Formats: sequence, C-alpha cells, structure tokens
Amino acid sequence: MVNLQAVFAILMLPFRWPDSLIPPTTRKSFAIIGGGSSGLAALEVLRELQDASNPWDIVLLEQRRDVGGIWLPDHDKPDPPALPETPLYPLLHTNTPVPSMTYPGFPFPPGTPLYPTHEHIYAYHRRYAEHFDLTPHIQFNHTVDAARWIGDAEDGHWDLLVSTESGQTTRAADHLIVATGNNHYPHIPVWKGQDIWLARDARREIVHASYYSAPEKYTNRTVVVVGGRASALDIVTQVSVHAARTFLSSRSPVSWEPEGPITYKGDIANFTEHAIWFLDGTSVDADVVILGTGYENLFPFLEAGGMIRTDPSARRAGDDDNILLHTNTRYVFPLHEHILTLASGLPVTALAFIGLPVFVANCPSDRIQALYAVHAMANSSLLPSRDALLSELDERENWIRAQGEDPYRVGHRQLKPGGHDYQDGLWRYLQTHGAVPDDGEPYVEAWRRNMTEIGAALKRGWQRIERLGRQREWLAGVETEEEWAALQERIARWQMRWEEGRGIFIAKEQPVFP
Repeated sequence: MVNLQAVFAILMLPFRWPDSLIPPTTRKSFAIIGGGSSGLAALEVLRELQDASNPWDIVLLEQRRDVGGIWLPDHDKPDPPALPETPLYPLLHTNTPVPSMTYPGFPFPPGTPLYPTHEHIYAYHRRYAEHFDLTPHIQFNHTVDAARWIGDAEDGHWDLLVSTESGQTTRAADHLIVATGNNHYPHIPVWKGQDIWLARDARREIVHASYYSAPEKYTNRTVVVVGGRASALDIVTQVSVHAARTFLSSRSPVSWEPEGPITYKGDIANFTEHAIWFLDGTSVDADVVILGTGYENLFPFLEAGGMIRTDPSARRAGDDDNILLHTNTRYVFPLHEHILTLASGLPVTALAFIGLPVFVANCPSDRIQALYAVHAMANSSLLPSRDALLSELDERENWIRAQGEDPYRVGHRQLKPGGHDYQDGLWRYLQTHGAVPDDGEPYVEAWRRNMTEIGAALKRGWQRIERLGRQREWLAGVETEEEWAALQERIARWQMRWEEGRGIFIAKEQPVFP
C-alpha cells in the first residue's frame, strides 16, 4: 500500500536557495512545468502569440525523457511508496473517440482506430510537438523542486529551483504555467480494520490502480476493485478474465457497465481479520484490493516555495485566506476560471494552471485555457480587478451549490457535459475584448457538442465493427476533422438502426466523458 507520508517526506526534504539567483531576462519570460497535453498546448500558444520582432523567452521543463505526459510509458514501475511516472498500463485503450480528443485543427492520422491503444495517443502528442517545432523550447529530465515568487502583488518574478542530470540549478521567469496533470498523486482511502486484514496473510495487498500493469498477476485470486470511473471499470473488466472471483465496489452508479463475470457491491464499510465488509451487510474473503479511486491535486514544488497550502479541510473564508493558494486535494483555490491565481500575494497573471478541469476532452480544453492565460499574461488590462474576479468566483461557487453540489468536493469537475459551455465562455470573453477575431463562431464545434448525444451508441457501434473485422472499411478515406466527425455520425446512426431493428432498447445513453 502507498504510504503518502513517506512520499512527502522525500518530496519535502529541505533545500537551500542559492545565494546568487539568476535575474530575470530583459525579454518577457515564461516557464511551463510539464510536457503533457496541457503543457504542449501552452507552449504552442506562446510561440503563436509572441511578437516575432521581440520574441519571448520560453522554456518548458519536463521531468521525464519525452513529451506525452501520462501517455509516455513507464517501462519499470516502482514498488510503493515510490510513485510511478504514469498510471499507464499495457492494455489501456481510450474510453473516448479520438476525434473528440484532438487539438482543434490537428486531427489524428488516417487509419487511427476510433478507440485506440495508448501508443496512438503518445504518437499524436509527439507529432504535435514536431509539427509546431516545440522541442527546441523543451528541456527534458528537468524536475522543478521549488517555485518561489520574489516580489509582491504588483511586480516580481519567479525563481525556480530545478534538478537536472548534472545537479541543481536555478531559473527565473516572469510568468509560470503549471501543466503537471491530474494523475500523479494517488488518492488512497483508509478503512477501519484494514491493517488487521493485511497482517493476517502476507499475500494480501491493497494497491492503487496507478501501480496496475497486467491482469495475469491476479490469476486465480479473489479481487475487489474499488471505484466507478474509467480506470476502475477498465481494470475490473481485464482482471475478471483471470481472477477466481472479481468484485466491483462503488459508492455511486458506475459511468458505464463493464464486461465479464463481475459481482457488484456498494461502498466498503470496514475490514476484519478474515473479510471485507460492505455497507449492505455482506462480506467477501478477498486477496487483493485495487483502488481505482482517482488522484489528488498536489503541487510539492509550489508548497516548497511557500506558494500553496495543502489542507484537505480547507475552504475559502475571507480575505485573509486569499494570501496563498490552497488545495484541499480536490480543488485549487482561489482561481479565476480554474486558471489564474487570485491569491493576493502575487499578480493575477503571474501564475496559471492549465489542465485542471476534469470530465472534459483534454486537448481542446487545454488549448482554450492556454489561449486565455497567455492573452491575459501578455496584456493584464484584459481582466478586471482582483476583487471583481473574486466576486465572479463567489458567483460560480454559489451556482454549484444551487445545483445541489459542494464546490469544494466537486473541485474542477465540469457539471455540464464535456465542459463545452466553459470553453465557449472563455472564447467569447476573448472575442468580446478584442483578443481574438469575433467571427460569431463558438470555440467548440457542433460535432464535438454532438458527441454527448451519440457517444454511447458510437462506442457500441465501433465494438461491433471490431467484432466484424471491418475497421479498415469504415476508416477508409477519413482524414480531415469534418470527415472524422461525419464518420462518428454514420457509425452511431448505423448502430442505433441495427439495435432498433432487433428491438434492443437502451434505457439511457451514457456520457462520452465518463
């Protein structure tokens, strides 16, 4: 089992800032942390919007060997408590169709399966970096250990403490973009009695899904998978083929029905020496518990620099709480539009987060967030005052409460399907304020919005195409975004007609972003 206290004991070892810090450059400077989909989007936007006659100083710092974020494989996953570089596992396929996952205007290559393996997604990010010549601005094997703001709410710069293969160094920047992703620090619930259960048999284990690699490991074992979202459902489907018995424990309805010999259970109540007990009063004598329980929003490099405070019970109460950023592990606050800092200790445009929203297709969401952040950083007059932005944040949180949700539990989850309204809102603001051309068109194309209506039928249709071995036939001639969109429509309608003709009734269409 992962011991997060041990992890943070390692991450938070004290460091000493060098006596002589590198001053910021005379050119406007930007540092991006992370080379996944959000970091690449930010880098591409920065290169696009800079003035060629007076280019910005831009660097992306990536701690791994290449771009791709979680889609870049980790060939040698460590044992707990060390954290894997990625939760990726060999049998992973996407659970959303590739057309909806694209950066706008940059489709997947012809012939890509509609729901491909992770290798296709990594190759897509690699091709994006090459196409826009991003690699010269990326420094690989560079880990940011600490980020500290030197200045006040009006002016200053960032000092970054960076570890490289040759040692520690420092770097300065006017603006910092955090694009480190949402899938690194596992959320690990703890139940009463679990230590007694583990101690009873050395073969028992509780392990987070981020350490999962192959289902064969669980052959002839009794496995309980905890969770109701994509990773839990994918893993329980794979494991059920090999395990003696497989159980799925979820506190709420699952986002889609996994296949296989699976027994459904509610939430776990507690453990005893001999069994795992559920809230419904039933129990299971299991060997393994796999936690598909998601991840936490943690930023050790910001915490090391004194810029953010981590407290699972934190809530925004008043002006005194706005001096620093906070994370309750689900929600980073106070932020404007999930992006720009409203902490009063530094300028609004000094720090941006790209990629915090969840239940979205990452690439299009990341790019509009990057456009919004970079335009604001290039021209701070684009935004109203901090007080006005804090009032907007109050309104948004109150709207979430009016929907019966707690904003500090919902976090950055988009309540409306796909986050399309959120993305269009950012785009409209840039149009209205002259940052981008106002041609009357929304940011989110109609075919992307339509995915929330046809997504489940599309997936069933593609599965039937695979069973029939007709993938090449359907993918033939599909190259442009318009052709990919038309393909999705054809498959979904083809599947629904087939089901109607056989009297198959689907009670409720499932969302495309589970």
